[in-house]
Amino acid sequence: MTTTPRRMAGARKTLTTAALVAALVPALAACGTENDDKAGADTSSSPSARERSSTDGADGAAVLSVSDPWVKAADRGMTAAFGTLVNTGAEDVTVTDVASDVAARAELHETVENADGSVAMQAKDGGFVVPAGGTLELAPGGAHIMLMKLTRALEPGTTVTLTLTLDDGSTTEVESTVKPFDGADEKYQNGHDAGHTEDGGHGS
Repeated sequence: MTTTPRRMAGARKTLTTAALVAALVPALAACGTENDDKAGADTSSSPSARERSSTDGADGAAVLSVSDPWVKAADRGMTAAFGTLVNTGAEDVTVTDVASDVAARAELHETVENADGSVAMQAKDGGFVVPAGGTLELAPGGAHIMLMKLTRALEPGTTVTLTLTLDDGSTTEVESTVKPFDGADEKYQNGHDAGHTEDGGHGS
């Protein structure tokens, strides 16, 4: 059969279009793969993927911890929590607030000396500052965490959860062991004794 010039031109046009499509398919596939890889890389480097709690160091390890946390056993009323705050970071960390699953109210307290020489306990303004690379001891007779209006009896051997809030808004939980402790009674700035029968023993 004789092929006319018009038919040959149409055939060449069809072949050229098919060849162009065939060439574009792998190029588009490669482009799609590149975009997917780039999107994956962008996701892995996004702020949400890199974000760590401010209580974490560069390697992800917590910079603030509590060594030997414990709480004085009490049947009711109020008691206190102790331990050593440890800051392994390069900047100071401030504990600004505290809450507990066993107390309706919890406060950060300090020991102060009155004008008459007597010693009293009061809420710590500004919170507990733990120096960079340093520690802050919470001990009977000194700084401590006050737990008031206990919701249950704290028996030796049980545990208490404390939630510490830091100055950057982050929180960290501490599991403290309840221990028996016979401490001296103490006075508070509001005039209440820590050893008052209604409030329970404080333990300092």
